[in-house]
Amino acid sequence: MLRSWSVECGAEDPVLVVPWSDAGGLHFVDLRENPYDLDQITEAEAHPALMQALRALNATRSPVFTAKCDAWPMDDDELETMQMELGLTEAEAPAGFTSYIDLIWRERTLFVSFHQQEQRLVRLGRLVDPLDHPYAAVDAVLRPALVDLTGPQEGFAVTLYVKALGTDAVHAYEHWTRALAAVVTVLRSKELSLS
Repeated sequence: MLRSWSVECGAEDPVLVVPWSDAGGLHFVDLRENPYDLDQITEAEAHPALMQALRALNATRSPVFTAKCDAWPMDDDELETMQMELGLTEAEAPAGFTSYIDLIWRERTLFVSFHQQEQRLVRLGRLVDPLDHPYAAVDAVLRPALVDLTGPQEGFAVTLYVKALGTDAVHAYEHWTRALAAVVTVLRSKELSLS
């Protein structure tokens, strides 16, 4: 599986704020406290693999919880970039699907530490690299976060993108489904949290 990670912590870069709401009525759903509120997340209802990922990432033993997510078929620019990154031609992989999930580490010392999260992303890359998903990629972006659930806390969050290509839309979706499940397994693994 192709993997990469980057940092977007500049003055002009967006900050993840939790809880959040937008003018369209969408809002933060705390799946740790209310796991049955998945039905409030339309993306999860539309994509069973995303629903399973959200369940697993917000479970009691998960080291993270989720703040936002989305999933969509790739547009032409996204497809072209991904084909180039994977070394595939348009004829080999003309369709793609992608998603993102914003993750926040539950452990406070990890949440506030740029250095520890950077190390965790390096380890995540090492663990997903050997996974057998040649049509998929994972990209993690470390960014600032402000979380105010029990009092304001400043730290960092990770936006996790999982992307996949296929010979058609159905195969791209299947590759994405399997890649997302594999990445979630790594995120919940003990190997990721080893020092």
